[in-house]
Amino acid sequence: MSAVAEPPSGHRAPAAPRQDAGPFDHPALFYGDEREYLDGTVPFVREALAAGEPVAVAVPGERLTLIRDALGADADGVRLLDMREAGRNPGRIIPGVLRAFADAHPAGRRVRIIGEPIWAGRTGTEYPACAQHEALINAAFRGRTVTILCPYDARRLDERVLADARATHPTVIPSGSRRAQGSAAYDPDGVVARYNEPLPPVPDAPVFAFDAGSLPQARHLAVDAGAALGLTGVRLEDLALVTAELTTNSVVHGAGSGVLRVWSEDGFVVCEVRDGGRLTDPLAGRRPASRDQRGGRGLLLVNLVSDLVRTHTGRDGTTVRCWFAL
Repeated sequence: MSAVAEPPSGHRAPAAPRQDAGPFDHPALFYGDEREYLDGTVPFVREALAAGEPVAVAVPGERLTLIRDALGADADGVRLLDMREAGRNPGRIIPGVLRAFADAHPAGRRVRIIGEPIWAGRTGTEYPACAQHEALINAAFRGRTVTILCPYDARRLDERVLADARATHPTVIPSGSRRAQGSAAYDPDGVVARYNEPLPPVPDAPVFAFDAGSLPQARHLAVDAGAALGLTGVRLEDLALVTAELTTNSVVHGAGSGVLRVWSEDGFVVCEVRDGGRLTDPLAGRRPASRDQRGGRGLLLVNLVSDLVRTHTGRDGTTVRCWFAL
């Protein structure tokens, strides 16, 4: 798996974005070093605290330490999350991080969040899910009184990633600028479609074809395969849950049958379910479940317990592939 990073180069410091951009604001902040990072994030947090607005910071652990230290005692008023843990699977960031924080506060009250889901070291396998996540934030929060600032390491991330940032964010704060600028490349739907990539086949993985009558066998097969490949305890239970949810979805929504595969890959056990259905809602599995909701939680659970989820859907059917770290 290839990393989405390149050798460093220098940039000048950006400043915090303007906060008068309307109900929902989603700027990308490009930074080149630690000083630029702090110049772009700490004022954002302090402005929220001064205005009495709830604010959360979800960034990789080493960046979280920088912000916490710079804030000093003010950090006590901020929700702090390590994105390497909370956002390991990009598919759970919207329901488990962003919406979880925003929905805990009254509607109409401005909520501010710093979210950094893409960092040098994200793999090429993870990246398509990251790019789709950034694009889908716009649909998930349309009309909400929320500002989500997304930092991007312009020194270490490659140009493809920065170009995608311009397409997934309506405004961008370039290195050296003091305010957000409208992005002429803004096209979140195009990014979602572009990264709806066919998943490469795994010819050596055993195949199990299932239908309504063989759902229990499919789950038992996945558990046995996962255990043989090294999964134990809670992670093995997670694999069983994901297999049950995906195979049941295939039977109910995917033409009544499907194909299951389980294999190991680069320190992960991977579970894949293919069926003949078509997934038409790109936010499926990324919305938090309401308290009175009956059913419809399957793909959400899949995102919440997996280390990575990749999906491809089209006229020929849908494939959902899930990774579990050994």
